[in-house]
Amino acid sequence: MTGRATLRAPGRRRPSYPDDTELQQLLRERVDRHFEQTGRSRRDLREWYCKTAAILLVFVSSYTALVFFASAWWQWLPLAIVLAFSVCGIGCSIMHDAGHGAVSRHRSVNRLMAHTLDLVGCSSYLWRWKHGVLHHHYANITGHDTDIAAGPLARFTPHQRRYAHQRWQHWYIWVLYSLLLIKWNFLDDFRALIRGRIGPHRIPRPRGTDLAWLAIGKIVFFAVAFAIPLWRHPFAAVAATYALVAVVVGLTLSTVFQLAHCVEDAEFPLVSDGARTVDSPWALHQLRTTVNFSRDNRLVTWLTGGLNHQIEHHLFPELSHCHYPDVAVIVRDTCAERGIRYREHASFWAGICSHARWLRRMGQVT
Repeated sequence: MTGRATLRAPGRRRPSYPDDTELQQLLRERVDRHFEQTGRSRRDLREWYCKTAAILLVFVSSYTALVFFASAWWQWLPLAIVLAFSVCGIGCSIMHDAGHGAVSRHRSVNRLMAHTLDLVGCSSYLWRWKHGVLHHHYANITGHDTDIAAGPLARFTPHQRRYAHQRWQHWYIWVLYSLLLIKWNFLDDFRALIRGRIGPHRIPRPRGTDLAWLAIGKIVFFAVAFAIPLWRHPFAAVAATYALVAVVVGLTLSTVFQLAHCVEDAEFPLVSDGARTVDSPWALHQLRTTVNFSRDNRLVTWLTGGLNHQIEHHLFPELSHCHYPDVAVIVRDTCAERGIRYREHASFWAGICSHARWLRRMGQVT
């Protein structure tokens, strides 16, 4: 189990975890035994490649039909929505696995698949730092996990400053979520590249091949999203299409990711500035700060790329998401045996309700 990424962000001092790895080793041994007994490969799965081919086919087909054949609103609307969900599929099922090295034992395959994020307008290099390092290492730790840092716009943890307008955040947050992709496409990557920072954390700016992929990705994105459509359609139609696709993608991805950590059952450990260690060992920290939803729903698992199994993903990020349902049984049984709470919501809707209640509480409590 390679729970902690090998990348290390320079600059700001970040705490380490206690040396107690008993639970981590036990989980690793049991998962290793599962693969030995079943004979299944951890990566390079035929089902993953078939799923990826299907998602990319839908993406190319819906884009082609939208740009070159759609001539009426009743054709445009469903095609734009299908395109949006294919982009979600690229993010959840293709890029996410690849960014964690969970697609193939060959690094070049992982890197190639991770670059699908670049082609939809977002840097896979910067995402690896923000998600693979700062989020996975320090899930739900205020001041270190940048995924829970929204400044005055929203309060996600009890350790963040509260602003008066946040009393309504459980209502307006969905509008902010819908703007995620637009902000990512036009602001976040460029700001991180110029500042050499993600939030308060210094990161190394991309160089060589990484910088080339970032630049090529941005060029391809702007060409696909705007230049090519403008060749055949008026600006208003192109802008409306981009806005619709971006809103659907932003709202979907934000909601799916937030249900794993910003809900009532998740914990938000306080690590004071300058502290050298986190209170809990690494594996136990992941179990306390992460919540699953719809674990037994295979359709939800397929659609979300296994992101409804965030506990298993945080414990075993190097495994293909196709394995999460089986690994979840091992993790849940081990937690029950050791008296550790396995946190989950029975359904997607239950997770949304819990997220909304948590936002409401954080907006009211000082």
